[in-house]
Amino acid sequence: MHAQHVTPTNTKVAGIDVDKTTIPQLQALMNRHRLSSRQLVAFYERRIALLNPKLHAVITVSKSAMAEAAAADAARKHGDRRPMLGIPVLVKDNIDTTGMPTTAGSLALAGSTPPDAFIVRRLKAQGAIVIGKTNLSEWANYRGDQSSSGWSGVGGQTNMPYVLDRNPCGSSSGSGVAAAADLATVAVGTETDGSVVCPSGQNGVVGIKPTLGLASRSGIIPISAQQDTAGPIARNVTDAAVLLGALTGVDAKDSWTRYQQGHVTTNYTRYLKAGSLKGARLGVWRAGNFGVSPETDAIMEQTIARLKALGATIVDPADVPIDAAYADENTALQYEFKHDIAAYLQTYTSAKYPKTLQDLIDFNNRHADAELKYFGQEIFLQAQARGPLTDPAYQAARRNARTVAQHAIDDTLARYKLDAIIAPTNSPAWPTDLINGDHFLLGSSSPAAISGYANITVPAGYSFGLPVGVSFMAGKWSEPKLLGLAYAWEQATKIRKAPQYLPTLRLN
Repeated sequence: MHAQHVTPTNTKVAGIDVDKTTIPQLQALMNRHRLSSRQLVAFYERRIALLNPKLHAVITVSKSAMAEAAAADAARKHGDRRPMLGIPVLVKDNIDTTGMPTTAGSLALAGSTPPDAFIVRRLKAQGAIVIGKTNLSEWANYRGDQSSSGWSGVGGQTNMPYVLDRNPCGSSSGSGVAAAADLATVAVGTETDGSVVCPSGQNGVVGIKPTLGLASRSGIIPISAQQDTAGPIARNVTDAAVLLGALTGVDAKDSWTRYQQGHVTTNYTRYLKAGSLKGARLGVWRAGNFGVSPETDAIMEQTIARLKALGATIVDPADVPIDAAYADENTALQYEFKHDIAAYLQTYTSAKYPKTLQDLIDFNNRHADAELKYFGQEIFLQAQARGPLTDPAYQAARRNARTVAQHAIDDTLARYKLDAIIAPTNSPAWPTDLINGDHFLLGSSSPAAISGYANITVPAGYSFGLPVGVSFMAGKWSEPKLLGLAYAWEQATKIRKAPQYLPTLRLN
């Protein structure tokens, strides 16, 4: 396919529509020599060149991806059958990746090139090709009160591919957009609270926020070691499951990963069963999620009716009492960010870069024209005012937040004998507003985020052409069950539609 035939809506490589093709199907095609990794990488590199000027989803493109693709094709000829062999992946630009800068979107870290994070080494060990880094809300949206999701000093404002003047949500904005717009086969995001599931829901793709400890955090620019995790973002549940398995592994530098034994697998595709909804008990979390967006309510009522038709038993309502965790979460994250960001800077960046949160604050003040032109750094200042992690006020806040969140999920599941809790992931995307910041109406990410439990979002419907996702959440290490439910929903409904790259919505 010649470059002049590349259009935003043409997603065919060698006659194969990669937008609708799963990783196992791509592997089968490459094993039969109908397709090559080099063809895939060339396709995505052309798409990034074509679409990134509109989307601002990719910050850096790898210079070695084509050579790695050639090596993957050669390995395949010699019988290599690793599950991610030759598959192009984009990773969020807070994840260390050899040979490419890792900046968290901030000019303070421009040019910083630590070696691969543990999860990147795992991806490469499975044969994946990291073709670039995705834009994000700067510092994973942990800097200022009036931020616009998807904006960073390095990458500018990410735009969502369905309607370009709408916001992609964040902080894994570029990863959500990249998956939706076919800029790679799959993408990796990170979440502290909502940063994988919201951009996945808002961009009409699948996102998994795994149980804390399933994916190592070493070599990833942090907010909080008590809530952060990487997670897959993909166009379908199958690819998200393959990528999830590739992210697992026990890392001596991340103590949370030692709990994986007996709870994780490198092959989550075995749980993808189309009949998983039959007989499943699902609780509807209404309080705070319904009644704020009529468009979202309409999609969720249709979702509930379809889940019943697919054989699920619906318990409605089955509310999740999470509100008492919010203030303590906010307090705890401030303490943790101050400590954890300094630990990252001192471990993974060279002498010329900032080493403490105060250094970052000072950098932003010196470069205010570039970094502070749209919103400030109030969160940085609040975190800087906090004491050490030995502070009893911190320890109480973290303990209380986690206890409330875990009880909120565990007790709701037990009380109603549920397999999972469902809620809307997002409302339809708002117009991007760099002056006033984001216009959030709802989000259901907090119980799973604060507890450290699993959460998966899948497309549920569209309003005015804007995607809305439904989240399935449950307890610790519940990925197999949630993947089954999400897959059954996806296969029965086939809701996702590829984006059309409209400049704006015409509503009359």
